[in-house]
Amino acid sequence: MGIGLGVITGTALKLLAPRLASGAINAPRALPATASPLQALPQGLPLGRFEPHLELTGLSQAWARLAAVHRDLKATGFVLVLDDGRFAQLRSTDPMPAASSIKTPVLLAAMEDLDHGLLRWNEPLTLTKEVVGGGAGWMGGSPLGTRFPVYEAAAEMIRVSDNTATNLLIKRLGGKAKVDARFRSLGLPATKVNNWLPDLGGTNTSSSRDLARTIALVETGERLSPRARDLFREVLGRTVTRTLIPAGVLRGVTGSSTYPPDGELRAKGITVLNKTGDIGIAYADGALIELPSGQRAVAAFMVKGPFNDPRSTELIRSMAAEMSRVLIKEPAAATKAAEAKPALSRDPGSRPPAGAAAGTRP
Repeated sequence: MGIGLGVITGTALKLLAPRLASGAINAPRALPATASPLQALPQGLPLGRFEPHLELTGLSQAWARLAAVHRDLKATGFVLVLDDGRFAQLRSTDPMPAASSIKTPVLLAAMEDLDHGLLRWNEPLTLTKEVVGGGAGWMGGSPLGTRFPVYEAAAEMIRVSDNTATNLLIKRLGGKAKVDARFRSLGLPATKVNNWLPDLGGTNTSSSRDLARTIALVETGERLSPRARDLFREVLGRTVTRTLIPAGVLRGVTGSSTYPPDGELRAKGITVLNKTGDIGIAYADGALIELPSGQRAVAAFMVKGPFNDPRSTELIRSMAAEMSRVLIKEPAAATKAAEAKPALSRDPGSRPPAGAAAGTRP
């Protein structure tokens, strides 16, 4: 029986071969090498784009009024809802002292090199005298020659704003000039590294729009793969200083002065991932804000003024509060109930809570 079936099948294939070759019979075709069966699946939630096209003029004007109260302060701001292009701005392209907020673009450049195989996540970075930075962080106090893996330098650069960790990464990325060239290629024209950190003179610059665009390039999938994007978000989510945009967003939604604000923000369906900057004469904060609607916004604020003037940080919180009132619509009853709730801790306008290293500037 086996021999008979084999003869029959072979004969049939021999007779059909010319017709298959001529296309008279439609045979199943193999997928091309570039095709993927996943392409036919639904795309899911859109990633959005960095494309401002509908200005929230009321919010832009509210920021201008807040800034006009303090004529000796220079303030800038920018926010963009990635999902629908709504935005507001206040001198958003003006170069400002970046302070530690420049560490977010540095993190993006490092993640790009990791994505392209030019950098290993566990690659050791050697501490040298050139890169030791004072101020925030602990790595600079280690003996020269100490080796730190890239993942630790990146994490501490954001978590406690370690200046030495930042310098280690800048050096590994090719130095200040090459990093500046990378920033230009990313479409960040105002972002420049002129000095090693801490740069207390404010010579390193960025703009509110640049800081917001940096985070948007990651969130929209424009520059990083999903795995590198996840690492970027994980690192950015470790920031310990939550006194600027996160505190301002919470104030705008609930009127609360609770610090840290994260518990109440989560209860409202809000997540804020941010990185601040503070050199006394200038303050900055750039953030990704996940809204209760499921939309995402990128925002940044920068203020320059007299040394250690509390009005600078308060202005950033006030601008963030105005922003959240516009982007996050809360029922009136819920808002009133939250405002009546007693504050659980000190006002977020004060310095970061105990536990931060003395004499450091995040």
